[in-house]
Amino acid sequence: MDEADVRRAVTRIAHEILERNKGGSGLALVGIAARGDDLARRLAVEIERIEGTSVPVGVLDITFYRDDIGMRAEAPEVHQTDVPFDVTGRTVVLVDDVLFTGRTIRAALDALVDFGRPRAIQLAVLVDRGHRELPIRADFVGKNVPTRRDDDVRVALRELDGDDGVVIEPAPALQVAKTGTRDDRA
Repeated sequence: MDEADVRRAVTRIAHEILERNKGGSGLALVGIAARGDDLARRLAVEIERIEGTSVPVGVLDITFYRDDIGMRAEAPEVHQTDVPFDVTGRTVVLVDDVLFTGRTIRAALDALVDFGRPRAIQLAVLVDRGHRELPIRADFVGKNVPTRRDDDVRVALRELDGDDGVVIEPAPALQVAKTGTRDDRA
């Protein structure tokens, strides 16, 4: 996806959110840090442009809700959580950049309900790449991208990276040494 594709996807998702929820009343957007929060702010701007309704935006850090917290070699990067409104009774749209296994979303659901009991929770993602490990499905998708499990989907956003785009970086090809054995170091 290039910059224009990302812009069109955000606009389309904003329209779909408004259509499904019959307007912006009672909505809130909560972006998963980092990148989901930037997308949530963009969606809020677009919803206000379309509907004339201001929608509150929050940021959710799910680091300590992950089920792999002690399994990773590197220390987790902790972001600030800021949900400056009551989620109880609202329709909350969780926003993330890439939907993969579903584990990040499961963690986000756990974190979100610590703030109250939303009327409903919906999910918006820029890219759905498949390979789900949990029964989680996005309500709003910018683009479905078929990938291999070991591919790397990289989302660039101008707020963090200077420009917008999505690229798939294939996993490095396995090298076959002269001995005919697999060399995973390549």
